[in-house]
Amino acid sequence: MQAAALPSPLSVAPQAAEAPARGADAAALDDRAEWESFSRPVKGRDDAWESYLAIEGMYCPGCSLTVEDALKPLPGVEDVQVNGATATARVVWTPQRGRPSQWLEALQRAGYRGLPASDQLVAVPRRQAQRMLLWRWLVAGFCMMQVMMYAVPAYVAAPGEMTPDVAALLRWAAWLLTLPVLVFSCRPFFASAWRDLRHARVGMDVPVSLGILIAFGASTAVTFDPQGPMGGEVWYDSVTMFVFFLLSGRLLEQRLRDRTAGALEALARRLPDTVERLAADGGAERVPVRRLQAGDRIRLRAGEVFPADGRILEGETQVDEALLTGESTPLPRAAGQGVIAGSANLGGTIVVLVERTGADTRYGQIVAMMERASVEKPAIARLADRLATPFLLAVLFAAGAAAWWWWPQGPGQALGVAVAVLIVTCPCALSLATPAATLAAAGALARRGILVQRLDALESGASIDTVVFDKTGTLTTDRMSVRSVRTRDGVAEQEALALAGALARHSLHPASRALADAASGTGPQVQAVQEQGGRGVQGRLEAAGASRTLRLGSAAFCGIAAGEQAGFPQVHLADESGWLASFALEETLRPGAPEAMAGLQRLGLQPEVLSGDQPAAVQRLAQRLGFSSALGGQTPQHKLDHVAGLQAHGHRVAMVGDGMNDGPVLARADLSIALGQAVPVAQARADFIIQGGQLEGVAAVLRQARRTRSVVRQNLFWAGLYNAVSVPLAIAGQMPPWLAGLGMAASSLLVVLNAARLARLRT
Repeated sequence: MQAAALPSPLSVAPQAAEAPARGADAAALDDRAEWESFSRPVKGRDDAWESYLAIEGMYCPGCSLTVEDALKPLPGVEDVQVNGATATARVVWTPQRGRPSQWLEALQRAGYRGLPASDQLVAVPRRQAQRMLLWRWLVAGFCMMQVMMYAVPAYVAAPGEMTPDVAALLRWAAWLLTLPVLVFSCRPFFASAWRDLRHARVGMDVPVSLGILIAFGASTAVTFDPQGPMGGEVWYDSVTMFVFFLLSGRLLEQRLRDRTAGALEALARRLPDTVERLAADGGAERVPVRRLQAGDRIRLRAGEVFPADGRILEGETQVDEALLTGESTPLPRAAGQGVIAGSANLGGTIVVLVERTGADTRYGQIVAMMERASVEKPAIARLADRLATPFLLAVLFAAGAAAWWWWPQGPGQALGVAVAVLIVTCPCALSLATPAATLAAAGALARRGILVQRLDALESGASIDTVVFDKTGTLTTDRMSVRSVRTRDGVAEQEALALAGALARHSLHPASRALADAASGTGPQVQAVQEQGGRGVQGRLEAAGASRTLRLGSAAFCGIAAGEQAGFPQVHLADESGWLASFALEETLRPGAPEAMAGLQRLGLQPEVLSGDQPAAVQRLAQRLGFSSALGGQTPQHKLDHVAGLQAHGHRVAMVGDGMNDGPVLARADLSIALGQAVPVAQARADFIIQGGQLEGVAAVLRQARRTRSVVRQNLFWAGLYNAVSVPLAIAGQMPPWLAGLGMAASSLLVVLNAARLARLRT
């Protein structure tokens, strides 16, 4: 089966968006060729797929629970994850039992509209919604300023200073200017509230809409009958100001959502639409990227993006992998070397042999992981969704009770108190407190090349106090380096390195590669080179008319007696006369490892090393990096037991690894981090994946997790304090509707702006 196209929940195919508008039958999506365009197989299963939908009509975070409840009971649907902040849904289902058309019909019955998501096409409906929200905000702002201008004389005029006809004229002018706000700007609130009421639900827009309608209705009654039972006070300024600030909060939330989604959207839109494919006869044609298959040859010019994973056949270039790995420096690539989808060709024209396409590419795996993370919600956000309905019912009851209590004081006073209670208790700030912060934090990490697989991990990462590292492949690379050189009298170090390098270039052993890298220049040429596995390399050097036999390898192979130097492994060089030189080797630290350890210590964290390598090698590494605890000779079970012991003593443990044997301990740790080069098992168990492999990313993750916890706590504290203070004042009649609207809007604005601070990483 050809690899499915990579869906992006942030973009919607225009044809999919236009079809419902034309009344097309949703059953067309039941064709396998159609639903494969926005779906992919679930890893590890042959019968299940995951599909992504863009949901229209979601105006508040609480709508996500409603969408989940509408989709989960359908045949074939196994799991549904909805992110209200990005208005997207991930559906895990089995084609044998269910059909996508059933999802769209269920969403329509629930009052929403579902659209298939596709990564290759622009997000037309989302952009239209953005423009429309901006227009609603502008209309509300313009009308609010005019209404406020007409309301000022009523507030500042002394009793009897304003004649009744002038007061009536100002009220009528305010009424006319409030109508566009009610009809146009308030439409999202009214539509959401009406949908909830039709389905016997209570969403956050229900009390908001009731407050607006009651305030406008009571003010209209006063405008038409100034001497009526409602009294002489109108609230047009309160209505317009409340709507303007409420839309301001939603506009800022949308901007934050788009900014957070930018990293995923940049990835999802990274691949080109078409590519030049070479035919067997030497000809070329432009074909859609979807039609590429393994074995195809494609030609890319400078500035183009690689559409698939492959290997360069002709030419050489430099590639930019910053968006995928976080590596900002262009990397050289020549014939025979690999390239990855989504990276950019910065050099000349090259020919590439396609090896992997679609979801099988590294690019596809990155997008899939980010999409799954983008639709997840932290536990506290899921709890807030569940508590939203009981809370809103209590709000309606409190507003009704307050109106009944104040009714003897006059209908105008009673309705004013009820409106204030309805508006001031809207839990927008409480619902936005956690998802706005976690999404902003995840987006900032993604732009650094760090993928978040679980948003919940940002919560658990904030309490980490111990960071456990694997050694080989995590703190060190797969290459060794020369630590020191000892030579016999009369032999210079550079000469010894040149001779050793001449032999080492004929071997792939890690020790040989270290010596070849350390040797400067090309060095002499050796002949008749022979390698004896596990012992060393032998060759003949012809120089100045003399023949000389050189040996490079173990002491026994070289025929000398020598041991280790200060515990470091050694490679020896000898000729017919005996020992020439000894080279002490050490493992090469991963770039940035010392700086990463210093960063963790500045955070007050305790770093440890657990490795299956020899204890002596582990201790040497610990001394170089300043670890206070380092254990070698550890089996996977030993690693698991050690982490469990730390947790039993009250420690919160983060595990950083990349190997197959790190899978169990990554799963057991409170937080797990894998490097981008980690094996699939380690990546599958990890909460975070550092694509570029930079160890500095570990401190960045934990620092961002702490900032996220701090921001979430600040948001929850502010939302709770606001309600604790405002609700009693509103019920007591001490908070007029205009102040209630201002307070509610200000609380939402503050939460969103506070969360936006997480969109930039601190160093």
